[in-house]
Amino acid sequence: MTISSETNRDLTILEHLEQNPDATQASLASQLGVAVGTINWHLKRLIEKGYIKVRRAERRKLRYIITAEGMALRARLTIDYIQSSFHLYRLVRERALAALNLMIAAGHQRVRIGGDGDVAEVCRLTCLERGVEIADDASVPELKIRGLKIFALLDGNELKPSEIMRGAEREP
Repeated sequence: MTISSETNRDLTILEHLEQNPDATQASLASQLGVAVGTINWHLKRLIEKGYIKVRRAERRKLRYIITAEGMALRARLTIDYIQSSFHLYRLVRERALAALNLMIAAGHQRVRIGGDGDVAEVCRLTCLERGVEIADDASVPELKIRGLKIFALLDGNELKPSEIMRGAEREP
């Protein structure tokens, strides 16, 4: 249930225009880190669908006004984004718990986290909740992060996510 980058970009554009209806295509492109042509394409599409109206503010300056339909779309996209984020959080948390449960069952109360970013943060929080100490010691088992996958490096063996999840199903 992930939302597409196109949908995510529409949401971001609507949010930016709501805060600053006098924003230019160039300023939107700069804020979003995309080409002006990409912003132009999104704006034309949003205008065609009736989510945005455009008014001439000055001779060469346009003002973008979000319609009631555009506000409703923004609300729907925001809800979809939140639901998608929570879904991904639950997935990562479940994987982290499964890997930690295997390590705890093997008698380990200290782990190191191999990776960074949001997935690593979820792993850190899960460790804290389970009372597992996070260490930098290379002799302790490792939660290895690759994308959204979490591998348990336990006693020199790398357990894959499917093995971790099967192991978690056997845990009480």
